[in-house]
Amino acid sequence: MNFLEERIVKDGIVKEGNVLKVDSFLNHQMDIELFDQIGAEFKKRFADKNINKILTIEASGIGIACIVAKHFHVPVVFAKKTQSINLEGEMYVAEVESFTHKCKNQVIVAKKFLSEEDHVLIIDDFLANGCALQGLIQLVTEAGATVEGIGIVIEKGFQSGGRIIRNLGYPLESLAIVEAMDSETGEITFREQ
Repeated sequence: MNFLEERIVKDGIVKEGNVLKVDSFLNHQMDIELFDQIGAEFKKRFADKNINKILTIEASGIGIACIVAKHFHVPVVFAKKTQSINLEGEMYVAEVESFTHKCKNQVIVAKKFLSEEDHVLIIDDFLANGCALQGLIQLVTEAGATVEGIGIVIEKGFQSGGRIIRNLGYPLESLAIVEAMDSETGEITFREQ
């Protein structure tokens, strides 16, 4: 069991509807020491890639992406879920459906922050059905940039997202893959990696 799986077992809470709450250390309250370990692990797994930009989606991916970017010494761009008055110029736009929030959002990145010269590592906290990732991949593709890899903190292996993204041919690394969860017992089973 790796450092992240140990932390999920210790502090994660399994809820009805295949929900894994990790808000005490990952996506509400953030354990920066853990994030640093996550960043180091992604740096190790993608060390052979020519990465010059990290891309994530707001909001819970941002903190993780920032620490990962520190290990790569590159900037972070995050796709915004809402148009705001301070977004100006031309935009890349993709539509994504959120498993957690059960809604569709348009995600937006200003064209000035993503171009064909970019070699992108996509980072996110969770992978369930893969819709958010497909939207981010679409933004990178629209920009003419290259997806060098995708780093996921927790993948729900019993949902289709990981299989879909891997079948598209993208190098996908998930630090913990949950194979099964039981909301009655709280038991979590991880995929051997």
